[in-house]
Amino acid sequence: MRRRAIGAVLLVAALMAACVASLAVGTAEIPLHTVWDALTSYDPANPDHIAIVMKRLPRTLVGIAVGVALGLAGALAQGVTRNPLADPGILGISQGAALAVVAGIVLFGVTQPAQYMWFAFAGACVAAACVWGISSRGREGATPVKLALAGAAVAAAFSSLVAGLLIADRGALDAMRFWQVGSLAGRDLSVLLPALPAIVVGGAAALTLGRTLNLLALGDDTASALGMRVGRSRLIAGALVAVLAGAATAVAGPIAFLGLVVPHAVRFATGPDYRWILAYSAPAAAALLVAADVVARVVARPGEVQVGIVVAVIGAPVFIALVRRGRAVTL
Repeated sequence: MRRRAIGAVLLVAALMAACVASLAVGTAEIPLHTVWDALTSYDPANPDHIAIVMKRLPRTLVGIAVGVALGLAGALAQGVTRNPLADPGILGISQGAALAVVAGIVLFGVTQPAQYMWFAFAGACVAAACVWGISSRGREGATPVKLALAGAAVAAAFSSLVAGLLIADRGALDAMRFWQVGSLAGRDLSVLLPALPAIVVGGAAALTLGRTLNLLALGDDTASALGMRVGRSRLIAGALVAVLAGAATAVAGPIAFLGLVVPHAVRFATGPDYRWILAYSAPAAAALLVAADVVARVVARPGEVQVGIVVAVIGAPVFIALVRRGRAVTL
C-alpha cells in the first residue's frame, strides 16, 4: 500500500509537470510567471495570454481527456480478453472509427475534426458490436480467444475497406492523412465538449470494474463459480472499451501504443490488482500523452510532429523492454 500510495503521488506530480510544460512550451517559449498570470489574471490584450488561454490550455485539456480514455480502454481491453497484447486497435475499434470517418469524407464531404467525431464514435460502436456478435456465437459465448480473433478479423476487414476507399477517392486520402496519424493540434474545446460526457461517464464506470476484471482473470469457470455472470460482465466491459476508445479516437484520431503500454507499465507499482491498474492507468496515460505532445512541438520547430508518431516512437521500445523482462507476458 505504501508503494502504491507513493506511486499515485508521483503520477499526479508527473501529470502536473506535463501540463505546466504544455502551457509553457511551444513555438514560442513563455515564462512560467506569464503562464500563471494568464491563468489567474487574463489580459485579452496580451498575446502570450491569448496563446496560453485560447490555444495551449484547450489543447492540454484535450490531451488529458484523450489520455485518460485510452489508458482506461487499454486496461479494460486487456482485462476482459485476458490478452496481454489487447488494446482498442486489436479489437478493431480504432479501425471501425477510421472507416466511418473515411465514409463521412467520401459520402458526406466532412472536413473538420468536430465533424469527424460523430462518425468516428459511431464507427467504433459498430466495430465493437460486430466483434461481440461474432465472438458470442457458439456454445461457450464470447471467450477471450474468440474476442481476440474476432477483433483481429474485423480490424483487417475494416482496414482493407479504408484502403479501398482512400485509393478510389484522392480527396478523401488528402483529408484523412492528417486525422489518421493521431494529433492534438487544432483540437479545442469545441471538439472535446461533445465527447466529454462519454469520456466522463465511461471513465467513472470503468473505475468500478476492478473487482470484475480480477475475477475474470481467474478464468471463466472460477468466476462463474463465485457468482459472476461472465457474459454480461464481459459485455459491459467491452461496451465501455468501445465508448472510451471511440470518444478518444473521435477527438484526436487513432493513437497507437498508449492503451497497450501504459497498463503494463503501471503493473510494476500496482501488481495484478485491476482496481489499482485502472486507477493508475488513467493519470499515467494522460501524463504520457501530454508529455509526448510537448515533445512533438519542439523536435521539428517551427513546425511540429503529430503526437501519434511520438507516442509510437516512445511506446514501441518501452513495450519491447517490458516484454524482454518478462513482465508483460502474463496478466
